[in-house]
Formats: sequence, C-alpha cells, structure tokens
Amino acid sequence: MRLYDHPASANCMKARIALRQLAIPYEAVTVDLFKRETRTPEHMARNPDGRVPVLELDSGAMIPESGPILLYLAEGTPLLPDDRLERAVVHQWMFFEQNQIESQLAAARFLVLTGRADRYRELADAMVARGHGSLSSLARGLADDRPFVCGDVYTVADIALYAYVHCAHEAGADAREHGTIGAWLDRVEATPGFENDLAPFPAHAMAS
Repeated sequence: MRLYDHPASANCMKARIALRQLAIPYEAVTVDLFKRETRTPEHMARNPDGRVPVLELDSGAMIPESGPILLYLAEGTPLLPDDRLERAVVHQWMFFEQNQIESQLAAARFLVLTGRADRYRELADAMVARGHGSLSSLARGLADDRPFVCGDVYTVADIALYAYVHCAHEAGADAREHGTIGAWLDRVEATPGFENDLAPFPAHAMAS
C-alpha cells in the first residue's frame, strides 16, 4: 500500500494511526498541499477533488478521503463492528466529525497557526464558537462513563474524532474544558500502537 499524505494534516494522521495500529505496512508519499502539489494533474488522477490523504492499494486502486480509508482499513478488524446498528453509530460519529469538528475547528486552527486569523477575525471567531458547540455535543455523547464514542469498544470513529479534537486548543477551543472529553482523549492515546505524529505547519504555509 502507498499513502499519499502530508505530515501536518490531521486528516492524513487518521490514516497513519489506523495503519500503524493494524500493523499494515505501507509506503508514505508526501504531497505538499501548501505548494499546491495536490492540484497537479497527477494527483487529480488519484483524487478528483485534489486533496490528501489518498490510499493506493496494491492493485493500483485509489481510495481518497480519510473516512473511506479508515472504513476500508478497518473492515474485518476490531476497529469496525460487524453489527449493522453498531456500524451505523460509527458512521454517525464519523459524519459528525467531518460536518462539525473538521469543518469548524480544523479551519479555525489553520487560520490561527498560519497567521491568518486577524485577517479573517469574524470568520475565525464564528468557527471557534461553533466548534465549542460541537465539542459540547461530543461531551454529551461520551456521558454515562462511556469509554469510547461508540461504547465500550475503540473504533475508527474515535480515530476520526481524535485528529482535530486533541488539538482544538490551538484554534482557541480547549476540548479538555468540555467535561468527559479529556479522559476520552487519554484513553485513545493509551490504545495499543497509538502514535500522534502530527507535524507543525511548515514555514511556507504561513501567511506572507
């Protein structure tokens, strides 16, 4: 397998976490989204939307986007339940992550860490406010001493959510201020084979 990714992308980190925890060997190929390498015809052939991550299978087939990659890798493993209803809960939280967490907190974090927040202050503040609301929703989902987001078992939904929740404080919304989330982050980080290898944004990503 070959993973086209960028070290500073938490979406890409999701795939790297799953690959390591499942002990699946792969080759990492960095595609520099900050140098617009994701917009080249070569990469557009891998993902028509021109983003990373993209997982290339040994057959040559391409799987773009972090969610489908996680679900593909987890098939037939403890990271994805066999039960139809339990799978629906996994999907629920993965869709929530993309629609609420990633769309608000990841974008706000990028603006803050690359020096663009002051230029787009109203937008950044609005995204952080909505991000706090999303973190509150996650905290409610983790209530009643639920170890992981889908219940007693660690799944790809936890991986997906961890990616941008753990660093939400860098956007201005500390997830650990939301009750149950801090202990959940600790439990995710304690799972076998877990590694947070998210790199800082490179210098050429910074606002000029």
